[in-house]
Amino acid sequence: MKRLFVYWMIIGCLLELSACRPEIPSLAEPGETDLFPDYREVTVPVNIAPPNFKLVDQQLQGITRLKTINKELIIAADNGIFDLPESDWKELSHDAQGKQIDVTVYFRENESHWKRMDFPIYVSADSVDAYLAYRRIFPGYRMWNEMGIYQRCVENYVEKSVLDNQSTNNSCMNCHAFCERQGEQMLFHQRGAHDGTYLIDHRQVKKITLERDGKPSSFVYPYWHPSGRYVAFSTNETHQDFHLSDKNRIEVYDVESDVLIYDTEKERVFSSPLLASKACYETFPAFTPDGDYLLFCSADSVRMPEDYREVRYNLLRIAFDPENGSLGTQVDTLYNARETGRSAKFPRVSPDGKRLLYTVSDYGNFSIWHKDADLYMLDLSTGAVDSLPGVNSPDVESYHSWSSDSRWFVFSSRREDGLFTRPYLVHVDEAGKCGKPFLLPQASPDYYERSLFSFNVPEFIQTSVEISKERLVGASQKGETMAIKHIEGI
Repeated sequence: MKRLFVYWMIIGCLLELSACRPEIPSLAEPGETDLFPDYREVTVPVNIAPPNFKLVDQQLQGITRLKTINKELIIAADNGIFDLPESDWKELSHDAQGKQIDVTVYFRENESHWKRMDFPIYVSADSVDAYLAYRRIFPGYRMWNEMGIYQRCVENYVEKSVLDNQSTNNSCMNCHAFCERQGEQMLFHQRGAHDGTYLIDHRQVKKITLERDGKPSSFVYPYWHPSGRYVAFSTNETHQDFHLSDKNRIEVYDVESDVLIYDTEKERVFSSPLLASKACYETFPAFTPDGDYLLFCSADSVRMPEDYREVRYNLLRIAFDPENGSLGTQVDTLYNARETGRSAKFPRVSPDGKRLLYTVSDYGNFSIWHKDADLYMLDLSTGAVDSLPGVNSPDVESYHSWSSDSRWFVFSSRREDGLFTRPYLVHVDEAGKCGKPFLLPQASPDYYERSLFSFNVPEFIQTSVEISKERLVGASQKGETMAIKHIEGI
């Protein structure tokens, strides 16, 4: 009797599930409608969170079917939203690894007839680093009461605050960076009452400040040497103006900047006249993955702010010896601003050493507000430059970083509305061909439209940041500060 009862319970559950399953329209003519986010024909990592999407016209009724060789998922839209169950999506994506998921979206405005739209979602055999770190900030740079550095697990939708300024007297915080994409070793910079650069090694926090010519100066635009011993910084005197009619709403420029290197073991700062000269603005340092070179950007200094549109940065390279912490005596040019008539910034070499990704805009160095800013990719073995027409948009493309396997990069873009920067992911195959950019999935497709935040300086990390917020707040308020007043080599 008990077995019979269990049997009928199982049958009842199956019938109930069958009754809940949406019925696929038998007749549907081809049609087009807008989806958000647009995941049509994108290549996604096998471990990405479900890419939930919606019908932009939420008056439409909708059903979607996602199908692989062995799996099928059919769901109806709830107020225009397709919410993909995490467990079902995981099964689908793993079944389609290295292949594709065939997606059909059925939609109709009334009872008369259905239309259908077919497209694939390609699932790469390449997974992506599990976490993404970024600074979340209001885009107007006037509202400081809610800003912070956050980490998001890309395999689900869990976001965690590393540190927010509601805990530190509304201080400005920025310039976070991780050593070899590990959450255990990182740094960030704070301004205001908690001014200083905070270096974290597992649970240890060290705060350093820089003083030049008797005045406080900031360590910004940091980049770790792969050994973890050195960090390259820029020290900048930055100004900000606002345009009344220019398409670039905000103008940020330097009137002075140099590149410095901090030795974490010997607690010294050093540089070279090639990295710190009055005749040039030097900024945006980045070590190569082998640790043998330092990349940086340099522009001839001009009258500021009168000639801010004349500033164009070259992309340069200098040898670096990590054994004794010494710099070379010759600079190589990788991008010549005089020849191109444009300005380069944010050099980032892929971990496999094959490709250099950088940002180019018409002038200046603060591309996050320049609508003409695009991403470029240089093949370091052939010298070929790809202007990435399939990646760039008519609006801002700016900050970017590579995944640990060199198969993905993430970048900030204002392509949706021209105001908010959002994180987009791109797949890069073995030959260097880039896939279509896609917006980082959120639990609700309405998330980005409802959010008042920009996501800046996105950076992939393999492991999460485990140091507690309380420890960072304690270091901000009570921790000792090491003041550096001498720079060797200049």
